[in-house]
Amino acid sequence: MQVTWYGQAAFLLEAPQGSVVVDPFAAVSPRAGMVFDYPPLPRLAPDLVLITHEHFDHNGLQALGEPTMTIRSTAGRFETPVGEVLAVAGEHDDVAGTRRGPNSIFRLSLDGLRIAHFGDFGQTDLRPEQLRQIGPVDLVFLPVGAGPTIGPAAAFAIARALEARYVVPMHYRTPAVNFLEPVEPFLALWQDVLTLDGPSFDSRALPATSPLCVVPKPPLRS
Repeated sequence: MQVTWYGQAAFLLEAPQGSVVVDPFAAVSPRAGMVFDYPPLPRLAPDLVLITHEHFDHNGLQALGEPTMTIRSTAGRFETPVGEVLAVAGEHDDVAGTRRGPNSIFRLSLDGLRIAHFGDFGQTDLRPEQLRQIGPVDLVFLPVGAGPTIGPAAAFAIARALEARYVVPMHYRTPAVNFLEPVEPFLALWQDVLTLDGPSFDSRALPATSPLCVVPKPPLRS
């Protein structure tokens, strides 16, 4: 499976079963003092789009071509062009969603990998019923930049609870974003870290080391 990071929580997953885009963003006008300057997404037309919640940096469906199917801001089990997708209800904050609203956690399987994408997960930790439904995973995408989401310690604990083989941090401070914390405190928690020289990687080419923190290079404007 080819994984491409477009910044923030936006990823393209390309597998034999089809292509999936998670949390795309479109051209936005951030609030005063806020920097959000990742390059625009290419005009993708994936088989499936998953949107974890309805915030500007995660729900830019208009930036894409026409997808075959979209699942947005919901919970349940769905039959999709790439197989079954499980959307687990969660919150964007630690006060039952009353401050920043709901946030779906998506669980799917592609190219033999069990995958979870946590969007802007902001709970203190996973509730037992959420952990049971998600189950062990091979690859997990976790926000680590604190502020509106969990930070390094909570993300590390969730990765370990899920028994993840590969962990990809997202939603943290880069030269394109100024309102989150940097990734380094999260990386310091891991014994094995693979820092890539580009925003993409092939899951089949990853080292067998487990657990492994995989860090794509942030995509920046040229």
